[in-house]
Amino acid sequence: MARYIKISLDKRGVSCLARLLDDEAPRTCAAVWNALPQSGAAYHAKYARNEIYALVPPFADPEPGQENLTVTPIPGDVVYFAFEAYKIGNPAYGYNDDSAAHGAQGATDLALFYGRNNLLINGDAGWVPGNVFATIEQGLDEIAAAAQDMWLRGVEGETLSYARHG
Repeated sequence: MARYIKISLDKRGVSCLARLLDDEAPRTCAAVWNALPQSGAAYHAKYARNEIYALVPPFADPEPGQENLTVTPIPGDVVYFAFEAYKIGNPAYGYNDDSAAHGAQGATDLALFYGRNNLLINGDAGWVPGNVFATIEQGLDEIAAAAQDMWLRGVEGETLSYARHG
């Protein structure tokens, strides 16, 4: 039976439902599912294009490793990234001092992609492949509109939350 997660932009009151890709990314799905709920300050990507994400303290033990990788996510992809502290804490990335990006253990990035033409490359680090672990099946248009609003009006005070559904 399929498992679903609810992903919400809390301040904007918008949610979508994503089906876990248990067959394609079993380790990542298990790690995320077992750690839910998760919530963090919402960001809109600088580099990847049509991406919103939250950074949370690392929760997988052990880390799932690479599976179902992409550097070209499509609309509706939900992607897991594990960043070591030296890879995410660069001051040029603009995270507040209290952000999970500055944790000594690094950060986990839970991201969703809402539009086309994304490319996971960072000028400082090169390619940044991520594990696609879910696909949005309901509410993509609504979350995309809210994400575009974040890009145009800012992310301040917004949180991105992930929870089990059903």
